[in-house]
Amino acid sequence: MEEIQLLQSQALEEVAAATSTADLKETRIKFLGNKGLISGKLAEIGKYPGDKKAFGQAVNGAKGAVEAALSERESVLLSKERAAQFEAERIDVTMPGRPMRGGYEHVLQTTMNKVKRTLGGLGFEYRESPELEEFRYNFDALNYPPDHPAMDDQDTFYIDDNWLLRTQCTAIQGRVFESTKPPLRMFTVGRTYRNEAVDRTHSHTFHQVDCFMVDEGVSMAHLKGTLGAFARAMFGDEVKIRFRPDFFPFVEPGVDYAISTPKLFGGRWVELGGAGLIHPNILEAYGIDTERYSGFAFGLGVDRIPMMAYGIDDLRHFLENDLRFLEQFRGEPVA
Repeated sequence: MEEIQLLQSQALEEVAAATSTADLKETRIKFLGNKGLISGKLAEIGKYPGDKKAFGQAVNGAKGAVEAALSERESVLLSKERAAQFEAERIDVTMPGRPMRGGYEHVLQTTMNKVKRTLGGLGFEYRESPELEEFRYNFDALNYPPDHPAMDDQDTFYIDDNWLLRTQCTAIQGRVFESTKPPLRMFTVGRTYRNEAVDRTHSHTFHQVDCFMVDEGVSMAHLKGTLGAFARAMFGDEVKIRFRPDFFPFVEPGVDYAISTPKLFGGRWVELGGAGLIHPNILEAYGIDTERYSGFAFGLGVDRIPMMAYGIDDLRHFLENDLRFLEQFRGEPVA
């Protein structure tokens, strides 16, 4: 009995001396745990030579006294600890907040937005087209004969025999002709893919704009006038347009067109893309009367526009996510 009284006194002293709830936890385990100094005495009742009932009551009385002291002390210490934590985590609501870091458009997205505004202002309607395209729209619908050598220049990434990543945004023409009858003016902008070795001027992924118009009496003069207006909007009023004969399966006649302006490369001619009158075979394949209607189409690489405007000599910079490069064009208009 005296030993139990001594253990109770010792436990109460340690409870009173505890300075944290962690100390109290250790004291609780030490005296009241499964094998604690006080609670463990219950296992000795069977061996106690005297009044076992009185012995058990003494042990339970000691446990109750220590438990009550622990609860009371824990309440005091927990209140102090929470006050200290609150003080440590206090926020001065009168201080200005941290400014949020806003994003900004990629230079290629800025360029594509300007292309959309320009062609939209010229009366062309924007249409989305899929990047995963059917073979028939990417080649068959564009007057590519089977095994034509021109297809070798547009090797791409095939999903199966019928589906591939589009090699050109011109693939949208067949989809438009199926659903829309002339007169029409359409354009699209997006990513295209070709199986090319990556270097300063070539990439497996690049961006194109494709624009076409079908109406009565459309001629090369309309094409050159439209390209002239487009180039002036993109590069300034001093720009000049040049046509030179070229071959594309989906136009006849076909031309490559270049621009020249004193602001870019000292006024030398720089090729932008290909163009021409839409091949009659394509129009006839979609039931468009070629005796009544004709059309033009042109396409160009979007990536070339900021390259020319800013004197960038390596198109790989656009897709390498190097902020040192991209932040140079933050908020900058193209050309």
